Amino acid sequence: MAEPEHTPDGHFVVINGRRWRATDPEIPPEPAARLRSLLMAARRDISAAHRAQDAEAERGARARVHLAKTALGERGTPWWEQTASERRQRWQHGLDALDHHDT
Repeated sequence: MAEPEHTPDGHFVVINGRRWRATDPEIPPEPAARLRSLLMAARRDISAAHRAQDAEAERGARARVHLAKTALGERGTPWWEQTASERRQRWQHGLDALDHHDT
């Protein structure tokens, strides 16, 4: 799959003419891949909960999507406005919180 177009500053990706905040490029590859995997699992869980008409499960899955997207830097304080330690803390906290959701 080809990389999406980025804005010149690298802060956003452009998909079908719409800007979306880019993932923080400073997240190491392994945690970034894990966060993306957890994000996609949560998105699948939203679909399954919706089909099952399970509002509580859907809310939980949506909360996990939010945690993953925040940890990736796609929501919350823009990653380019954070210090290196704040950025590391953001994605580590997100992984910890998502791990806690799985237990």
